[in-house]
Amino acid sequence: MKDLFRIPAVTLWRIWFYILVALPILVFFPFLLLLTISQRTYPQFFWMARNLWAPVILYGMGFVPVIRYDQRLEKGKSYMLVANHTSMLDIMFMLRVSRNPFVFVGKKELAKIPLFGFFYKRVCILVDREDSRSRSGVYRRAQNRLKSGLSICIFPEGGVPEETVELDSFKDGAFKMAIAHRIPVVPIVFFDSKKRFSFLFFSGSPGVLRARVHPFVETADLMAADKARLRETVRETILKSLRSGPIK
Repeated sequence: MKDLFRIPAVTLWRIWFYILVALPILVFFPFLLLLTISQRTYPQFFWMARNLWAPVILYGMGFVPVIRYDQRLEKGKSYMLVANHTSMLDIMFMLRVSRNPFVFVGKKELAKIPLFGFFYKRVCILVDREDSRSRSGVYRRAQNRLKSGLSICIFPEGGVPEETVELDSFKDGAFKMAIAHRIPVVPIVFFDSKKRFSFLFFSGSPGVLRARVHPFVETADLMAADKARLRETVRETILKSLRSGPIK
C-alpha cells in the first residue's frame, strides 16, 4: 500500500527535477548564450550558474545545502577541486561549494542531454575516456583555463560507481594536472547525494545535503613521480571522511 503512493510521488518528483534543470536555462537563454561566446565572459556565466541555476534546482527539489569549510578558497587563485561522485546533484552542489569560478572536466556523453548539453559542451572540458587523443587534449584546454585564472573540477572516480561502491579508485588525471600546474588540490566530500538523489529512479527524498571542504593539499614541491602518492593521499582523506560522517 505504501508503494502505491510512493512510486507516483517519486516519479513526479523526479520529473520536477528535469523541469527545474531546464526552466532557468530557458528563461536566461539569451544571456547564457552571449556569455558563452568568449572565454573572457565565463566568470559571468559561472555566476549565473552558481547563483541562479543551481539554487533553483537544489531548493526547488527540497534540498538544503550545508557546507563545512576547513579551509577557504582564496579569491583569484586557481585550484583543483576533487570530490566523490554519486549523483547528478553533485554538479549543482559543487557550484554552491566554490565561489571561485571553475570549469568542469567531464565525460562527453553529458553533451547529449537536451538543452543542458548545449551549454555543457560550450563551457566544460569534454573528454572521451576511450580516446587517448581526447585525454591528452584535456591538459591543453585546462592549461588555457588555468592561465585565465579559473579553477578546474574533476570527479576522479572517472564516473559514477555502482550503488554498492563506497568510493571507487581514482584516475590519475586530476593529480597529474595539479602537479604540472602547481595548484593545490581541494578534497571535497559529498555525504548525502546518493541518499537524496541517486541514479536509482525510485529512490531519494528531500532533506539536508552536507558537504565538507578539507584542508588543501599543496603541490608546489611535488614532482611528476609523486602523482600516485598524491592521488592516494586525497582518496584516503575523502574515504575516511565518508566513513566517519560529517562533523556536527
